[in-house]
Amino acid sequence: MASLIIENGKNQGYCYPLGQRTNVVGRAESVPIQILDDKVSRKHMQIRYDKTNQAYLAIDMNSKHGAFINNLKITEEAVLKDEDHIQIGDTILLFTFQNFPDSESALNYFKKAGQRRFTTLGDQ
Repeated sequence: MASLIIENGKNQGYCYPLGQRTNVVGRAESVPIQILDDKVSRKHMQIRYDKTNQAYLAIDMNSKHGAFINNLKITEEAVLKDEDHIQIGDTILLFTFQNFPDSESALNYFKKAGQRRFTTLGDQ
């Protein structure tokens, strides 16, 4: 199964297992994945599992500020890949195929994934 980890903001480090259901991400209290960000719409985006292709797909739900995957605005349903960064409002989410037994494991994974984005002296 896959998960979303909030990388920044008020809920940094929160992890949401996605399962094989459709998940709505937004600011509303009624959505499965609530993001506390004034620039996030009540129902901002949707992530669903496509059983036929065994893939997770993301689509913007006509939000005011849009949804971005790896800095590219999504205008139609987009296939998510491991360690994609999704931005909605000022919040960045890490998509991963990892499934975590607890929030501490998710937070450790998030920290390691963040370190992979930094270069070392040998990479310059």
